Amino acid sequence: MRLHADFTERVVLHAPELDWVPSPMPGVHRRMLDRVGEEVARATSIVRYAPNSHFSAHVHGGGEEFLVLEGTFQDEHGDYPVGSYVRNPPTSEHTPRSEPGCVIFVKLWQFDPDDRHPVSLRLQDLSYASHADHSGVSCATLHEDAREMVEVQRWSAGTRASFDVPGGAEVLVLQGSLKADGDPLRVHSWMRLPAGTSWSGEAGADGATLWVKTGHLGG
Repeated sequence: MRLHADFTERVVLHAPELDWVPSPMPGVHRRMLDRVGEEVARATSIVRYAPNSHFSAHVHGGGEEFLVLEGTFQDEHGDYPVGSYVRNPPTSEHTPRSEPGCVIFVKLWQFDPDDRHPVSLRLQDLSYASHADHSGVSCATLHEDAREMVEVQRWSAGTRASFDVPGGAEVLVLQGSLKADGDPLRVHSWMRLPAGTSWSGEAGADGATLWVKTGHLGG
């Protein structure tokens, strides 16, 4: 399968408008955002676990990065409520499940093969600092290495800002709304920008909270 597999193209999707696609496991469905491969794939998805559903035990050959959007995700390592951000590096393994049900934003097979650094954070525990170049934008870093940066950005109502993304970018709206180069984005809208481009946004009346990943599409 190849879905939005040309990473030189800008993509904007409103995930709530996409169909839920069944996975091989009962009760687990996916909204596919981009994908290169079949069941084992480089993939970006929103995944929904029905109450008391689970996925088979597996090893993360290419790593797994996820953010819990609703409910509580669980595995043998613990419970991950809304706002949990987790990076399971290559060679890690687990058996995912959810007793209450959950929705997660997840990226697979997109790590540096040599990365062995696990991350487990909660957005509500982060400290935010004002952006150096943009008034009205505050940021908290989730992960940073030589290849990429992952952060949460909070935009105050009406804030306008422009960003160059030499290594490409992804943006997922967590709260509020904004216009990105004229495209209206709302909760769980996802945008992917190719390397060497830029984008401009304007936050809506309630502001916007964004998950932002940069640098990873630069080759």
